[in-house]
Amino acid sequence: MSKTFPVILLIAACLFAGGAAAQTAANSLGKIKAAKAINVAYSPESLPFSFNEANNQPAGYSIELCKRVIAQIGRAVGEPNLKVNWLAGSVTERLQMVASGRAELECANTTQTQSRLATVDFSNLIFIDGGGFLVKSGSPINQIPDLAGKKIAVLKGTTTEARLNDVLKKRLVNATVVPITDANAGVTMLETGAVDAYAGDKIKLIGLAVLAKDTAKLSLLAEELSFEPYALALPRNDSALRLEVNRALTQVYLSGEIETIFMQWLGKLGRPSGLLAAMYILNSIPE
Repeated sequence: MSKTFPVILLIAACLFAGGAAAQTAANSLGKIKAAKAINVAYSPESLPFSFNEANNQPAGYSIELCKRVIAQIGRAVGEPNLKVNWLAGSVTERLQMVASGRAELECANTTQTQSRLATVDFSNLIFIDGGGFLVKSGSPINQIPDLAGKKIAVLKGTTTEARLNDVLKKRLVNATVVPITDANAGVTMLETGAVDAYAGDKIKLIGLAVLAKDTAKLSLLAEELSFEPYALALPRNDSALRLEVNRALTQVYLSGEIETIFMQWLGKLGRPSGLLAAMYILNSIPE
């Protein structure tokens, strides 16, 4: 008896610990229902995905998707008129908001990566992009090797920054990487000659170029830097919330509403590519 009793206690302790761990799973839906509000982190400067309009209200492709997601969450918790608290921040700040519980949802152009999955979860994919380079029209820079000896601006803390440094190192390109904290600053630095190129997600670079003083003086290199699968960041260990988010995305994708949203914010670039169209189908979950 004396030999088996400690073993029984050990098993009981493990079972109790397992139950306690299960109880620590996030309960964002309960939190949202109690507050009758949802906190949403977003980017104020990631045109055309997430940005502030002239009235200082969030807008963009990702914001439109999130509005559908928020409506679905409201239906799920029985609060159709949820108050939305929009929290602006950089990608690092947004992910920290979600990881710390300050925000229940993140809406922008955030790339899902394995390292980020260590602190947050993600929804199904909402977009596929590639990293690239914006340069001055007529620049001698036509491909990555041409960046040798040049200065390249890139947003600090983004996946593009990490992949840029990695690509330059692997391809033995001796260039100077200039981290910046303001997306618009990169375009200004390029226009004034402070840097020779601006690295970022291609769609975002196009959006910034459209707002530049002279769009014709800027060009996007054909060579891609990286693969960027966008998704909505969510709290870890919260399958109930993730289910409602993916349910909303599925409804948008399968109903055809995604085409209206795409054309509104990205229509100037043409129709969705075959890869993106396939992504919408492959990231839909049937009932």
